[in-house]
Amino acid sequence: MIKRYLPILAWLPHYTPRLLGGDLLAGIIVTVMVIPQSLAYAILAGLPAVVGLYASLLPAVVYAMLGTSRSLAVGPVAIIALMTGAALSKVATPGSAAYVEAALVLALLSGLMLTAMGMLRLGFFANFLSHPVIGGFLSASGLLIAISQLSHLLGIEAGGYTALALIYSQLSHLDQTNLMTLAMGASTLLFLWATRRYGQHALTALGLPRGPASMLVRAGPVAAVVVTTLISWRWDLASRGVATVGQIPAGLPAFGLPAFELGLWHALLVPALLISVVGFVESISMAQMLAAKRRERVSPNQELIGLGGANLAAAVTAGMPVTGGLSRTVINQQSGARTPMAGLFAAIGIGVVTLALTPLLEHLPIATLAATITVAILTLVDIPLIRQTWRYSRSDFSALAVTMLLTLVEGVEAGIIAGVGLSIALFLYRTSRPHSAIVGRIPGSEHFRSITRHQVETVSHLALFRVDESLYFANARYLEDTLYTLVAQRPELSDVVLICSAVNLIDASALESLDAINARLKDSRVTLHLAEVKGPVMDRLKHSDFLDELTGRVFLSTYAAWTELRRTRD
Repeated sequence: MIKRYLPILAWLPHYTPRLLGGDLLAGIIVTVMVIPQSLAYAILAGLPAVVGLYASLLPAVVYAMLGTSRSLAVGPVAIIALMTGAALSKVATPGSAAYVEAALVLALLSGLMLTAMGMLRLGFFANFLSHPVIGGFLSASGLLIAISQLSHLLGIEAGGYTALALIYSQLSHLDQTNLMTLAMGASTLLFLWATRRYGQHALTALGLPRGPASMLVRAGPVAAVVVTTLISWRWDLASRGVATVGQIPAGLPAFGLPAFELGLWHALLVPALLISVVGFVESISMAQMLAAKRRERVSPNQELIGLGGANLAAAVTAGMPVTGGLSRTVINQQSGARTPMAGLFAAIGIGVVTLALTPLLEHLPIATLAATITVAILTLVDIPLIRQTWRYSRSDFSALAVTMLLTLVEGVEAGIIAGVGLSIALFLYRTSRPHSAIVGRIPGSEHFRSITRHQVETVSHLALFRVDESLYFANARYLEDTLYTLVAQRPELSDVVLICSAVNLIDASALESLDAINARLKDSRVTLHLAEVKGPVMDRLKHSDFLDELTGRVFLSTYAAWTELRRTRD
């Protein structure tokens, strides 16, 4: 029982020096790689840069104890940072103490919600985010984040958390562009793009093995940070209008709970829920993919508890909402991480930087961080998914398109809520009008197929009706109308067999409809039969009076019904 809620107890007793070497190397590499990201994502959320470092310390330690993924790296990520900034801007002024306090409340609420969902085993709620909705949301968020970074690349002031607001604000201040900032940002952007696009090919062409070449390419942002920071320090670019990170307070964060202000907590409830769900979906998707490659198991409900604990840790250590990050996790996994101990080593490394090395980051240009975010985040724009969804399902594409449009125009909250709502509405519409077919026997076999698609045997007095959906309140009336129409159109019918091979559930509304169908067909001198009823469905039916009132029989298979009822009439 204890191991269930503390997965660290399952792997720590079996920890070996061989595992230690890989985890230590991964921890060192992750430390170096994610420091620029942590700073950048805190700034993206409108928070002081040091908050990103704080959010990479204790949350990573807590997740290593509570999480079930051996590769997932937890910390600030771009999407959650964007959603955090959008939520906080509605309740406080960016840069103010109240804004930072609201970030702690948001992390605390998210942590409480995730933990509660895990304890209640509600991980399945993430399934309500369909893949097209997730893809549309991530693509739009990637564009939105890239647009938001233009002001930092240009060295101008701009605000807003929607695409229109950001573009309008940036155009209004375009005449204030700082040319030195633009040169710094554009050159960094070009370097990072070229490194990502051609770096690995160039290094392997020079004879470097693929693994080290990939790691060097991923270290491109670190190289950009080092070089631009040295340039900024050497020529004192801050005095020439180039925005830099500035002084970062040294030392570890103090422990403390955010203040309880009912109005603020109430205002942040919905944003916290959305951040929790989106963060969990992003995290569990990555964790399950990596676990499958290693033939390991990830528990979604325990992951909720792990992420909840990480966010609670962020809330009490001056951090911000966190989740499992794509780039962090890929770096961690490719660096040789074998257990969550790599996350502990990375947290220790970032702690050392926070304690003693923050002065080295004082001259880091904000434009460099903006370029780093832009290059990384544009990979979320999934053009192949958009194209494939358009070709495969126009209804799913409509959910994707609405999600993208509203995310860009109204903000991330409106986009995700609309996407989820539309997905559920489309599901209800599709299942309320389930596919059904009159089937007949393929000659010489025991197989039955639709009479409109295949050459099959039929008899005039018998209708074999297959419904390809579970029966519930949304489609119960549709089933009634379809069967009544069938009987009205075929006066020679004496037997109707409802084939239930695709029916996994019959709820109370559908049961009432079956009662009504049975009674009405009886009045029309037509006998209703069932075939291929699944065990769990039959168990439920036995707890009702329906089987006692059924005018016909329940057949084990469609072939048995065909054989018996055809012979009866003959």
